[in-house]
Amino acid sequence: MEEDGGGRKQETAAPAPKAQREAASAGVSVNEWFQHVKASFLGLVRKVTARSEQEAAEADMRAARAQVEATDEAEARKKQLAADR
Repeated sequence: MEEDGGGRKQETAAPAPKAQREAASAGVSVNEWFQHVKASFLGLVRKVTARSEQEAAEADMRAARAQVEATDEAEARKKQLAADR
């Protein structure tokens, strides 16, 4: 708070919105990490249970695709958070 010439106090801009954006961005990053771990785990399970080399290769491709989608989604959310300033 700052005091103006008449002895009244004025509110100064609080850093809360920036902190909220940073917290939301951190949450998006944690969610992205979780999605990567989930995709890797499911890919590994599918690869281990695959009955052929082709199924194992498809499991690797699905895991990689899921990781890329998680990254793309996280980047889009972070851009949206930055644009909402």
